[in-house]
Amino acid sequence: MYDDTPRIPMPSLPIALTPVILTIALLALQIFYYDDFTPHIPLAIGFGITALVGWAQGYRWSDIEKGAFHVLHVAMPSIATLIIVGMLVGTWLASGTVPLLIYLGLELINPTWFLAASMLMCSLVSLSIGSSWTTVGTVGLALVGIGNAFDVPIYWTAGAVASGAFFGDKISPLSDTTNLAPAVTETNIFEHIRNMMPTTIPAMLIALAVYFFFGSAGDSSAESLQRIDMIKEGLSAHFNFGFWQAFPLLVVILMAFKRIAPIPALFTGTVIGALVAIFTQGASVHDVLTFAHAGYSIETGGEALDSLLNRGGVSSMTWVVTLMMFALAFGGALERTRCLESIVAAIMKRLSGFRGLQTSAILTSIATNVVSGDVYLSIALPGRMYKPAYDRLGYSRLNLSRAIEEGGTLVSPLVPWNAGGAFVMGALGLSVTSTDMSALLYIPLAFACWLSPLFGILYAQLGWFSKRAETNAQTPENTSSGSFSHTAGMTGTPLEAEK
Repeated sequence: MYDDTPRIPMPSLPIALTPVILTIALLALQIFYYDDFTPHIPLAIGFGITALVGWAQGYRWSDIEKGAFHVLHVAMPSIATLIIVGMLVGTWLASGTVPLLIYLGLELINPTWFLAASMLMCSLVSLSIGSSWTTVGTVGLALVGIGNAFDVPIYWTAGAVASGAFFGDKISPLSDTTNLAPAVTETNIFEHIRNMMPTTIPAMLIALAVYFFFGSAGDSSAESLQRIDMIKEGLSAHFNFGFWQAFPLLVVILMAFKRIAPIPALFTGTVIGALVAIFTQGASVHDVLTFAHAGYSIETGGEALDSLLNRGGVSSMTWVVTLMMFALAFGGALERTRCLESIVAAIMKRLSGFRGLQTSAILTSIATNVVSGDVYLSIALPGRMYKPAYDRLGYSRLNLSRAIEEGGTLVSPLVPWNAGGAFVMGALGLSVTSTDMSALLYIPLAFACWLSPLFGILYAQLGWFSKRAETNAQTPENTSSGSFSHTAGMTGTPLEAEK
């Protein structure tokens, strides 16, 4: 618990479930009955319900407020990253960086294997730099543009990008969540990565096969190829291409390799993109300031090219940022009032064997992702609470670290109000309206992200790849030495982290 919070007993399971069930019901009513994908107000009402439950349990308003603000404070780097990515998109479009990547992609990538190439490219970049968010906001953005030119539905491209970016992040020793999972469970990071291979490899291979099978998922007719040529000609006509257009991207990737935090790295890329736009594309200072705030704007005379280029800016992230804030405040209140702790404790009481334990650990991480909107909490909370059960049954905590990584890192981009899902939607321009929710199809099409947890559950039921505990397996010298080697208290949120 937080040090300044009165030690109030956990609420009973029915009381702990009350705000969760009512909030889910409100979300379902808003999204499915009214066909309106704006979860903001149902989540805000959920926060209010949680506050009332906490008040009835003996918490003061200041306690609940601190819980919400604590989670928001920890998530501020993620929110700031979203805002900066909006700025980066606007200036990189103006500088010609994104148009250059789109042009080269149209030259080099065959439409018939575009989706598979997208997943592999994002996997390699994310594995190399350890950041799914940076991968989505840079390479993923360009791939969406290429996919639009190939007439690939944006939800197919977004699914392939999310599959690659978050899977590369999952197995990269440079990733924050890949360090957090073994740190919470007190296991070795490289053993943790090796232990994830049995679920990682088949999930990636199946996803790759599906993307190859469906090809471009778009139109490869002569008319479509002619449209691609027109887009390439339009890009060449309106932008000067050369080394300087690639320079902002090279700087950001180099800074990521040097382990410079995403916020200064992306902001540096934004500033360099603005300078390149001024000195090579003829933009004014006022132009780049406007593009960074309101998004890039151009009229080329071609509808397809204009829809490709007119995007970005801080304002484009407003819907996503406010959604994250509502979701995180709700999750923080649930954590502060010990509702989440009560639910997990009730689950653990009903577990008698490894199969149920492993399955519950995965599902608890997934549920925490959905309810709290915070990927770090979805790893830290079940990781801390399930550890004793694995020790008691004689199974290695590596099973637990794999479970919470799969239910946490990989499910995060599949929940639109989670930090990961909100970022994917905002960075790739996945817009949802009451008349068109097709953009949400990226969720089932991100095959690698949901196949891995399914394999984890399957292995648990069959007893496959279920490592038994070894003598001294969790000694301090064997634990992760990453940046997340310390965790907060039982209901604290893991530490200043960002994707």
